[in-house]
Amino acid sequence: MRQFGARLFEAAPGLVTWVLLGAPAWIPIIFHSSGALFVAVVVLLFDTYWVVRAVSVVTGVYGTMLRMRRDMRKDWLALCREQAPATAVDPLRYYHLSVVPTYTEPYHVLERTVQAIVDSNYPDELKLVGIITRETDKPGWENVARLKEKFGNRLRGFYHIKDPLEPGIVIGKSAAMNWGGRWMVRVLTDEGFDLSKVLITDLDSDYRVHPQYFAWISWHHAREALRDYLIWQPVPLFHNNIWQVPLAVRIMSASTSQWQMFLHSRPHRLVAFSSYTCSLDFVHKVGYWDKDVIPEDSRFYWKAFFTFGKLFSVKSVWLPIYGDSPQARDYAATHVSQYNQIKRWAWGITDVPYVLARFFKHPEIPLWLRFRRFMNLFLNHLNWIFLPVLLLFGASVPIWVSTDFSLTDLGQTLWGISGVLLGVTLSTVLFFLYFEIRMLPPKPVSWPFWKKGGIYLEYLLYPIVGLVMSVLPALEAHTRLLLGRYLEYRVTEKV
Repeated sequence: MRQFGARLFEAAPGLVTWVLLGAPAWIPIIFHSSGALFVAVVVLLFDTYWVVRAVSVVTGVYGTMLRMRRDMRKDWLALCREQAPATAVDPLRYYHLSVVPTYTEPYHVLERTVQAIVDSNYPDELKLVGIITRETDKPGWENVARLKEKFGNRLRGFYHIKDPLEPGIVIGKSAAMNWGGRWMVRVLTDEGFDLSKVLITDLDSDYRVHPQYFAWISWHHAREALRDYLIWQPVPLFHNNIWQVPLAVRIMSASTSQWQMFLHSRPHRLVAFSSYTCSLDFVHKVGYWDKDVIPEDSRFYWKAFFTFGKLFSVKSVWLPIYGDSPQARDYAATHVSQYNQIKRWAWGITDVPYVLARFFKHPEIPLWLRFRRFMNLFLNHLNWIFLPVLLLFGASVPIWVSTDFSLTDLGQTLWGISGVLLGVTLSTVLFFLYFEIRMLPPKPVSWPFWKKGGIYLEYLLYPIVGLVMSVLPALEAHTRLLLGRYLEYRVTEKV
């Protein structure tokens, strides 16, 4: 019965997704014209909601961009060196440990990542780097040895963490971080470090920290009353290689970056994503990353929530962290890599059964807080698939399915009304284009003027690209969980 209940929890999200996707068709089929009328009203309500939602996303992204530009202009190390208030600790008492899991990444990718850490505006003697490779990954060993030789004298500590791939794990980043976190706690404890004064950054191998990143976090962490119960989340911008990737990948990178910017404007919806920072003592108390899951960031968030309850929070770092867009060995492989990356992110739907299984086991956490965070989780994954499909096709299905409804006044005008609302919603892409122009790195000087100008017209293709490269991989993830066909971790290829 316990296994049956667990499997039911797993299947539920995918089942709900498919039931709702088919609702515009099966409701009119079962309830005829009255059902079609109901679907039409719901479609118009959602279209109106999405207009309001689009405006809120625009304002949220703009607010985040302004805060980022403000904080990027400050010298946070100079602020750290100023006299701290009586209620705060000295920001320069904190060590920053960057743990970088790697597998198959070429040396030059890792070199740029470590170079950004070394060049960051923070004292060398307060920075540590740990790079995780598999025990059997001899080329990875060689890369780490080269990195240590080049950068080791610029850091307080440089560690090579060799992951033995313990039995029972799901091979991937989460399992690597589980081993790496435990290894670093053991080693740094032996070296006499205070774990609460070591801030660990779970850093993807292609991510480059902003020069002010460590100083910004130290300054704010020292002044945060609940510093022992929080995760610091920077704003990911996938701009490192933005001009080297194909059109569809560039569009997905821009939309992902701006969606993350929007989430930073809604603190109650912010969760750990990709790369983030917390104290090493926090990691130890949470119980490290799970070693049998794929979505390492969101699962770590939920483990922290059920460990610390209402004391726990994720707070914004108003600085960017720069990542690579998927770029593989050729044009087709790059698109496959992007598709698989989105599918892996969408596999975070597995957090739904994880949370449901623990929802009623933590009465110490207020019910309203458990419910609110669970609904944020579930609706985010559901809307990822359902809302785009409903917006683009919802007005057509009841007309196609119900001939009687198509002859009514509402049936005759539904396309027109929905089209106007959808057009208003899609017009907000102009604002997102403006924001992207303000943040993108300079275009290659070798590009002709027509290519430099025409690049911005690509963003008008977002509805099509979004369906193929975002909705479809998310739907596959939900369907896999529904059918029990579990996802295997695939490393995003780097070149």
